[in-house]
Amino acid sequence: QGVRVMFRSEADREQSRALLDKELPLLVLEDIDSENPGLLAWLDEQEIRDIEKFALQQNILTLRNRVNELGVAEPVIVQQGAQRIVVQLPGVQDTAEAKRILGATATLEYRAVDFEHDVQNAVAGSVPAGSRLYKDRDGNPVLLKKAVIVTGDQIINASSGLDQESGSPQVSVSLDAKGARSMLKFTKKSVGKPMAVVYIENKNETILVDGVPVTRNRKIEEVISVATIRGVFSKRFQTTGLDSPKEAHELALLLRSGALAAPVNIVEERTIGPSLGKDNIEQGFNSVIIGFLAVLVFMALYYRVFGLVADLALSLNLVLIVAVLSMLQATLTMPGIAGIVLTVGMAVDANVLIFERIREELRNGNSPQASIQAGYEKAFSTIADANITTLIAAVVLLSYGTGAIKGFAVTLAIGIVTSMFTAILGTRAVINLIYGGRRVARLAI
Repeated sequence: QGVRVMFRSEADREQSRALLDKELPLLVLEDIDSENPGLLAWLDEQEIRDIEKFALQQNILTLRNRVNELGVAEPVIVQQGAQRIVVQLPGVQDTAEAKRILGATATLEYRAVDFEHDVQNAVAGSVPAGSRLYKDRDGNPVLLKKAVIVTGDQIINASSGLDQESGSPQVSVSLDAKGARSMLKFTKKSVGKPMAVVYIENKNETILVDGVPVTRNRKIEEVISVATIRGVFSKRFQTTGLDSPKEAHELALLLRSGALAAPVNIVEERTIGPSLGKDNIEQGFNSVIIGFLAVLVFMALYYRVFGLVADLALSLNLVLIVAVLSMLQATLTMPGIAGIVLTVGMAVDANVLIFERIREELRNGNSPQASIQAGYEKAFSTIADANITTLIAAVVLLSYGTGAIKGFAVTLAIGIVTSMFTAILGTRAVINLIYGGRRVARLAI
């Protein structure tokens, strides 16, 4: 097995061998000695396995980027076996839309328009050697140069919007350094000339062959825009000609997340109802309630009035966490619940530091009012240091983690911020309300 290439002479074969060795060093080349000299080229089994492994890993990364763009809470995207990827999307309502986005391979190419030759001659079959015939979305023929100016792989960022002049959908594109150089070089010499944008999409179609459903890949290439270059540009520009804002949004999403290294076929799909994880969720909530009540009782017994104030702040902290999660429309899963349980302990820890500092000041002979003030002031730096370091860890988890780790990091980060507010400002306000503005002989702490 392999690719056979025949040459007119030995010199051509050796020249081609040298070029292939330079450009494609992974190819195994073998001479063919027959009537005409030739080369047999193939990849060995190890190289094929390495390419398949790379394609699978690249697809996992691309799918993860696309799922993140969809805003799915705590997705799970893992490899299964040598050729399969398992994608779990909790909370997704429109599964058909999710499947279409995950399997789409849309991209763009920017090409020069061949205005030097007659497009009708090309339609009749006389296509120039350096050109290729395309059709726009209305079915009209467009003759373009084969040389590609910029490909979708060179797009590093894309966002959808509306053109300010026409109000039509557009995609704002940013190129990498190589793409920017290519675009700058082309536009410098092509001001006043047309440039076309080719929309390319690979779609999986299921057809019946002898009564058996067979999935095949169909490549769609169509010109979505032909515009005259008005000035020189390089890294950033806009692409118009899209049918709808929805299409512009999806194209921008796909361009941002990157291209799939290999086509994706959905071989199995299952929708799991919420009842399957109901027991786990109930156990998670029970753990929050038990831990919360245990902390409330301990604080009330050990610190008396101050403990009750801490309990009030802890309750407010829990309400704030749930409120912020609701504002973010987050899906509360087991890792998120674990983050809340951890936050409950961390929130009361700040109050313990403050109250112990107040007790220490009282033992040193300070007045109750002075002890309260000194307790909050001297404990603040310790509390701030501890929470900031934990917040840094949460940000790192949020930045580099995936799936369940991100869910845990989100609730942890929110809990740290809210606990700082309730444990320091909240309890201080209530303590001042109880003991402020009057002489106090003794503190109930």
